[in-house]
Amino acid sequence: MRGRFWSICGAMLGLGALLVNLSGCGGSSSSPPPLTPGYTLLAGALNPGSITAGNTSTSILTVSPTDGYTGVVTLSCSSVTGGTPAPTCAFKPSSVSITGSGSGTSTLTVSTTTSTPGGSYSIMVAASDANHLAPSNGSQTLTMTAAGAILNVVIIFQENRTPDNLFQGLCIAPYGSPSACSTTPTATQYNIQTSNWLNNQSSTGVTQPGVIDLGTSGNDNSPDYYDLSHAHSAFVEMCDLNTTTNTCAMDGAAQIECTVNSGSPACPTDPQYFYVDPADIAGPTSGANGSYLQMAQTYAFGDEMFQTNEGPSFPAHQFILSGTSTPGTADNSDYISDFVAENPSPDVSTTVAGCLAASTTTVDIINSAGTESSISNLCFEHQTLTDLLDNAGITWRYYAPSVGSIWTAPTAISHMCEVSPGYGDPNPVCAGADYTAAPFKVVVNQTQTESQLLTTDIPNHTLQAVSWVIPTGDDSDHARSNNGCGPSWVTEIVNAIGTSSYWPNTVIIITWDDWGGWYDHVPPKLVNNGSSWGSAYVYGFRVPLIVISPYSKPAYISHTTHDFGSLLRFIENNYGLGQITGLYADSYAPDAPNSLSDMFNFTSSPIPFTTIASPWNDATCKSSSNVASDPDDD
Repeated sequence: MRGRFWSICGAMLGLGALLVNLSGCGGSSSSPPPLTPGYTLLAGALNPGSITAGNTSTSILTVSPTDGYTGVVTLSCSSVTGGTPAPTCAFKPSSVSITGSGSGTSTLTVSTTTSTPGGSYSIMVAASDANHLAPSNGSQTLTMTAAGAILNVVIIFQENRTPDNLFQGLCIAPYGSPSACSTTPTATQYNIQTSNWLNNQSSTGVTQPGVIDLGTSGNDNSPDYYDLSHAHSAFVEMCDLNTTTNTCAMDGAAQIECTVNSGSPACPTDPQYFYVDPADIAGPTSGANGSYLQMAQTYAFGDEMFQTNEGPSFPAHQFILSGTSTPGTADNSDYISDFVAENPSPDVSTTVAGCLAASTTTVDIINSAGTESSISNLCFEHQTLTDLLDNAGITWRYYAPSVGSIWTAPTAISHMCEVSPGYGDPNPVCAGADYTAAPFKVVVNQTQTESQLLTTDIPNHTLQAVSWVIPTGDDSDHARSNNGCGPSWVTEIVNAIGTSSYWPNTVIIITWDDWGGWYDHVPPKLVNNGSSWGSAYVYGFRVPLIVISPYSKPAYISHTTHDFGSLLRFIENNYGLGQITGLYADSYAPDAPNSLSDMFNFTSSPIPFTTIASPWNDATCKSSSNVASDPDDD
């Protein structure tokens, strides 16, 4: 019995939490261990838990005394793990004084800069007093997610191709793989048709595609000496609308008009059914990935991107600047719901466009019933995305081949051009500040070898927040007028940005202004339903889309429907601009309001830039003429 008594006493005395004097255990002279004053540290979750780089998140820290503790507890972040440069910590107050039984609090602010990479971050909060006493419950760990900040958006607006025409190389070994393409694609397949292209002029109903060079200096046996109509009438022919279902049969391309250079042979049979030789948009050697193909396979490629309008370049470039091609103004209400549908007449190779056009120059507009009529004033007035950028103090620049080109969209906007001495007067010039006040916002006479973007703005760190980059005729992908140098020109721009300090915060968007008359098998999502905005003129056919960024989903294929309005909405969202006033494409973008969001993961760790291999003709293209040629458009 005596042995059992002492064993019980020993067990009870060994429990440090029972700080009582047990009578009969050890005699009346024994005493409990002394109390050890201390404190605990509790950290509330960071709020918000997800932020965009450049913003802050906060946590409430609580220091609570135990066993009569008093003292001054100093707070710190002992470690911050994640990307570099890491977020920083600040405490208010930086130390908590405990003088009684009550707790003390401090607010932790975790701050990021626009240079903070996207990703997950772990912040360890520590505490210590003058005696180097740490919290009894240890340091506290907080987590936060940062979305990478986009400070620069660069839109490269190429010319006149469809996915079926330009990107067959994704489906052809050794550049790609036949299994990578399907007309009923999985998430990892491109929606590209490789055979049996629909042709309602063929006895079999289909045509097998042939191959053609991208430009006049290629190696294939089909020289590019002709152009295909991409007027609204050509859209109607290729669409072959089923009026019962309001869907395009997509079998009428063979009816699209083909024109040739003077003195050239007749157009080949069914040129609309050619696709571009993959070697012309790939790397410098046979089968090497590079240029457009490498961009599409490395970054995010959109195979459900549609031009907004059902016509050629002049209105398409208006849509990419303004979300509309309407000439209408408040004092010209007859035209407010109509769209400019065609290129100017006479042919743009012999005239200029926009507010610099001669009074004898006309352009066709289309009304909601699909009827075209001619107007003689090519100087339009409506709000553009640049107005929103200016109002918000966001910088922009528009690089173009010539001031009067159909591709120089600002020249057709009255309040941007501010034509002098007046519209239709002899020898007019754009006298507006966008053209005449340094630093110039509209920069013309740009070529690959004479490029302010490449020689000045990127290396001198004067790239504007938003840039539109327009090729010359030679550097475009436009049939007949180009030298096959489009891939070289685009690759040089992408590599210049990707290898610069701009890469961590830049999105490069590459798309094509219209389908160019080439075959494509995917019908537009909305055609001529007679009841909605633009029902007679939206949407057009597919064009390729490539999105290059440290936050692009790598090797991603987007099957989400996009159009030119998606690009406008992306910029509006990114800079908090609101929307262009009126019935414009940014409101009606099929993926609004989350435009292009499926192609990004801004909260992932940024991917390093992969240098794009230049195409086979890169050296020739870079040493070519400095002439800022305009398109030979229909």
